[in-house]
Amino acid sequence: MIPTLSGPLEPERLGRTLMHEHVVVGDHELMRTFPQAYSIDRDAMIESAARRLDALVDDGIDTIVDMTVLGLGRDVGLTAEVAARTRMQIVAATGAYVLRDLPPTLQLRGPGRTAFGGPDPLVELFVRDLTEGMEGTTIRAAVLKCTVDRFGMTKDCERLTRAVAAAHRQTGALISTHSNAAHRTGLDQQRVLAEEGVALERVLIGHCGDTADLDYLRQLLDAGSSIGLDRFGLDFFLAHEQRLDVVAALVGEGYADRLVLSHDASCHHVGYTHEEMAAIAPRHDMSLISRQVVPALLERGIDEKAVRAMLVDNPRRLLSAGSTHCG
Repeated sequence: MIPTLSGPLEPERLGRTLMHEHVVVGDHELMRTFPQAYSIDRDAMIESAARRLDALVDDGIDTIVDMTVLGLGRDVGLTAEVAARTRMQIVAATGAYVLRDLPPTLQLRGPGRTAFGGPDPLVELFVRDLTEGMEGTTIRAAVLKCTVDRFGMTKDCERLTRAVAAAHRQTGALISTHSNAAHRTGLDQQRVLAEEGVALERVLIGHCGDTADLDYLRQLLDAGSSIGLDRFGLDFFLAHEQRLDVVAALVGEGYADRLVLSHDASCHHVGYTHEEMAAIAPRHDMSLISRQVVPALLERGIDEKAVRAMLVDNPRRLLSAGSTHCG
């Protein structure tokens, strides 16, 4: 059984799944400190998000994986309210979004820290999210997230990666990463995770669709990982047609069984209006894959079996392989 915001789900019921999306992204400290600028109408946001997700169900998507974790304003209570009002199945993640440094409190506590040493508290926090529940609820996460971006494998990014690996060893949960394709940081993630004894088949390297460097993507795939071609609509990273070309090329080379598709979009991003986001990324919407990407891939000669692999079979395999910790 796979935990979701609405309760355990049989793997066969996942259906078409987008593996890297967000319901609401925000900054709790910013919202508390400057409510006059960043206040939200919670009820209106919940209703709007539910409507957007129901529209996505009508487009043929059954499940999304919400990759909103520490650093991106995860709010399980809010997301659970959205889940209660939509037909969309929502899978949650634990872990952290760290570009360079962990929050100050965590910088002082843990292995090798000058103030408070001892074991890394991140491991226990992540395991609890996966086995007991998140934020005081009984809603369990199903995915572990770590990040290495343009600053590379900083000291804190490495610590996060190793903590995620330790939590994975205890639970078997899928590791899904945020990487920077331009800086090829997925290779750094694979290196550290392998050092920690993680089987790379249980790792999904995210944001690989931001590059047309097929040699880099082949390295990740040939090492055993799946990759996320998961930022459709963010054309300023890579143009839409090039993204389609990358998918077609990799499917043509026989990698369809290790590719997943998504957008890295959100129903709401606190601090940015829909109009502002549309101005810089007009295609960036969770409906893009259903409405435009899949038809374009079929036109390129990719068959329905490969499309099903990327949207149904691969997500089900990745999410269900470690789901025994869910009870």
